[in-house]
Amino acid sequence: MEQVTIYTTPTCHFCHAAKDFFKENDVAFEEHDVAADQEKRQEMIEMTGQMGVPVIKIGNDVVIGFDEGKVKELLKI
Repeated sequence: MEQVTIYTTPTCHFCHAAKDFFKENDVAFEEHDVAADQEKRQEMIEMTGQMGVPVIKIGNDVVIGFDEGKVKELLKI
């Protein structure tokens, strides 16, 4: 399975929905809180050109926002 990384903030409803989706589907993921981690926030901005969360990286693909259909497609579930 592709490596999954999610960039989040604690107050983001869609971030929580994405993490719940991953847990319900037994998808291992690495989380970075960009509200607390300036280095990861800068990494996310350089990757996407914006500050919106969640940003979900699956392998080499980047999904901005929680697009469940796209995430399922990339994870093949």
